[in-house]
Amino acid sequence: MRSKMFRLAAVLMVCVMLIGTFGCGKDDNKGNAKDTFVLGCYVYADSFDPAGYQNASWETVRDGVGECLFRFDNDMTPQPMLCDTYTVSDNHIVWTFHIRDGVKFSNGKPCDAQAVSDCLNRLYWVCENKSDTHSSTPYKYVKANSITADTGANTVTIVLDKPIADVRGPLCFPFYQIIDVEGDLHDDSHNYADDATTVIGTGPYVIKSFDKTTLNAEFVRNEYYWQGEVPFKGYTRKFIEDDTTKAMALKNGDIDVTENITTDADLAELIADPNFYVSRAPGIRTGISYVNFKGILANDALRKAVMMAVDGKTICDVTVGGIYTYGTPVLPTGLGYDHSKLDVKYGFDVEGAKKLLDEAGIVDTDGDGIRELDGKNIKLDYLTYSSRRLSDLAEATAVSLKAIGIDTNMTHSDSDTVWNLLMAGKYDLCSSNWQTAAVGDPSAFLMNWYGGTDGSNLYSETNPGGANYTGYDNDEFDEAYDKFVASTDETERDELVLKMEQVLLDDAAVLVHGYYNSCMISNVKTVTGAEISTIDYYWISNKIAPVK
Repeated sequence: MRSKMFRLAAVLMVCVMLIGTFGCGKDDNKGNAKDTFVLGCYVYADSFDPAGYQNASWETVRDGVGECLFRFDNDMTPQPMLCDTYTVSDNHIVWTFHIRDGVKFSNGKPCDAQAVSDCLNRLYWVCENKSDTHSSTPYKYVKANSITADTGANTVTIVLDKPIADVRGPLCFPFYQIIDVEGDLHDDSHNYADDATTVIGTGPYVIKSFDKTTLNAEFVRNEYYWQGEVPFKGYTRKFIEDDTTKAMALKNGDIDVTENITTDADLAELIADPNFYVSRAPGIRTGISYVNFKGILANDALRKAVMMAVDGKTICDVTVGGIYTYGTPVLPTGLGYDHSKLDVKYGFDVEGAKKLLDEAGIVDTDGDGIRELDGKNIKLDYLTYSSRRLSDLAEATAVSLKAIGIDTNMTHSDSDTVWNLLMAGKYDLCSSNWQTAAVGDPSAFLMNWYGGTDGSNLYSETNPGGANYTGYDNDEFDEAYDKFVASTDETERDELVLKMEQVLLDDAAVLVHGYYNSCMISNVKTVTGAEISTIDYYWISNKIAPVK
């Protein structure tokens, strides 16, 4: 498990204080503290059921309703949460977790070993048997042969189908949050999807009401919260889709807290304004453009020239205003892997890119400024969408490519449409933004380029179970990946990750733009303690308190 992430830059924060005509914020507001606050944010789900689908599980944790057995700190090290101690067998198959004594659900019922076992068993059963209504995939990270409770010892034992180096990381993922399932394991008598208020967790807040049409919700304090007092009586969540609208609502006082404003002007204005506090963190998301190896970019010279043409540092620093930190390996540098050992052969070098194309005979024969391949002008189909500035990254990349004689056909759409076109292989380059280590290691992310020794992970219409949509297939990468997922030795796993990254760099297999930085912004006159976490499925906690 990664335990060395972000030692020097766990959280980069811009701290501001009230000055000028506002005087001292605390004195101005003394005796007038609010007992509720308003969160304005993008909402990704119309459900709170962890078994419903992935975004639903994220929302429940983000909103401070659900908690897991473990929780990542800002170094991406799993810390005890509902589990306080654990043991593991020598073969890393049998994991036994002691459930923290005295924890209660927000309805006052004990969150003991039996409740934890019931919740996890219900998660797997529902996802396997009700796939038409529940699409979460807990078996993606933890495949369990059995989950049993010892009520006398207050322990839960999970027997895995194969070894996992450190299962605490996967158990931090929101799929595995513990909710009160009321014993309804194998029937439909308790439909969490239809009634959000029946989702009962152990977090600092309780769902009071939820409007599926507006996606707005009301939350109240959990009077049984096991980690001490919850400072606010409750809060309101307002769905706001547009970044500029979020910024305006914050400045107008309509909301007290918001997340991930990515427009340069709005963010810069809030950073400079002493009325607001901006918490920023280098996260574990990578902005990339997939490369389709089944199309024109299967040509080695053309693909490598594409990588060399893009001035990624200027794009990250200037075009998107530092929202991304530039890098070329697929994994963020902060994850702790020693990227100094990597050899970047196809870094930014415009003249080198032109030379490479010229030597390969990929030249402009008719003087129109666009090079030709197989007698046709090169025009790459580029798919992108607006989330997290991906469209800006793509447009800037297209300008860079035009400078070496490569044209693009840019298609802007919504993320679902882009995803479907990606799966159908109808692209040459395709924007994406990935959580690279959502469970503490990058195995799920690296599967994007894993073909499988038998081709089982290469997606096609005849193989819909494959997760590799690029057609990239490299035996050296696959061999290293197989060893990585089977290993329980951290040193060996680190070396294998670097080997996989080097193979991808050598093959120019993916265009890496940079590593996304998250933020949370709050009104300093009404709220304190609103901090963004390294991993972005943590938002609301009992550390958010009123200014007194």
